[in-house]
Amino acid sequence: MAPPVRYCIPGERLCNLEEGSPGSGTYTRHGYVFSSLAGCLTKTSENGALPVVSVMRETESRLLPDVGAVVTCKVSSINSRFAKVHILYIGSTPLKNSFRGTIRKEDIRATEKDKVEIYKSFRPGDIVLAKVISLGDAQSNYLLTTAENELGVVVAHSESGVQMVPISWCEMQCPKTHTKEFRKVARVQPEFLQT
Repeated sequence: MAPPVRYCIPGERLCNLEEGSPGSGTYTRHGYVFSSLAGCLTKTSENGALPVVSVMRETESRLLPDVGAVVTCKVSSINSRFAKVHILYIGSTPLKNSFRGTIRKEDIRATEKDKVEIYKSFRPGDIVLAKVISLGDAQSNYLLTTAENELGVVVAHSESGVQMVPISWCEMQCPKTHTKEFRKVARVQPEFLQT
């Protein structure tokens, strides 16, 4: 049976330095090890050495999108100037809370930016790989770009509700009805493909 989990609070005296050495989430003062975090106490010992006393938080730190991070998002709405999205993943890590993002018309493609039309690039419900180019604040959204070959729509559904198949960098086709729809298609890298 596993030993009971011991919780501690910041400033709580855990043991003296003869009983254990300080690990992460702890500090020493006057010959004792104290907790610097609120969390679970863990003791690990190797080869008969003094156990390392550390305190781990139960919840991992909240992830935030950072400039340059590749994010997976879902298109919520589009208009003639930009697409609004909800950021669902940072890299391969799912987020507990989604963040709002905006992909502006000029940030969709690297070339022929003046010829880009939002409705030929994204539709509501599309799953898109994008890169963060600017951080948002409380009022605004994260600014995102898909102006790389590896970025763009990765999953889209046709009007009949079937997942479409990419047939070029700017078109996807419904395997059921064979209708083609315009999208800014991502060239998915092999390491992201699930087998």
